[in-house]
Amino acid sequence: MAARQLRLVIQVEDYDAAVAFWRDALGLEETAAFEGEGDARVMILEVGRATLELANAAQVDLIDRIETDGHHSPPLRVAVEVDDAATVSSELEEAGASVVATARETPWKSLNARLIAPDGVELTLFQELGGGPSVRTVD
Repeated sequence: MAARQLRLVIQVEDYDAAVAFWRDALGLEETAAFEGEGDARVMILEVGRATLELANAAQVDLIDRIETDGHHSPPLRVAVEVDDAATVSSELEEAGASVVATARETPWKSLNARLIAPDGVELTLFQELGGGPSVRTVD
């Protein structure tokens, strides 16, 4: 079996506000949207390449200390690569996100900012700076 796509499904209280944040403010591309009975609505947003990062509790604690001075993240956090983490963080704050930690350089050579989206999802914005540890790839 080979997985072909990763979808992260977020149940939101305010659908329109979530669309305004994730699509309009963060700039994710809308690829499909559907409506059903009882005001059922869903939108699929393209994020680019998806990866699934598995980390044990010690690694999450380490990341939290580095990125946020110790703010404890939930078991599921969304991380999105952007071109300018500091600017996008400010733009998302204006769009309703709460800043947990401003952009800072990490030991793995990325600039990371941590926010909480208006729908409660914790979000890391990361900007690759280059020169960090290599990532093993599979051909």
